[in-house]
Amino acid sequence: MIKEFFLKQMLKRQGVPEGQIDMVMTLVNKNPELFKQIAEEIKGKMSAGKDQQAAAMEVMLAHQAEIQKLMQS
Repeated sequence: MIKEFFLKQMLKRQGVPEGQIDMVMTLVNKNPELFKQIAEEIKGKMSAGKDQQAAAMEVMLAHQAEIQKLMQS
């Protein structure tokens, strides 16, 4: 519950529209372990020298099929 609040606040600060925030929260609640893994992979790529946006794009593309499956369920 508290994690959800902080995630929503972070997304709002980054300018994500409210409708997309709700979609992201729904996906995270469906499979929190997947998004924990994604966050860890992004952090690892950033530690290796990539900027946050490039690391996120690379990891999200790698997990695209899993995310799409969540969106369809």
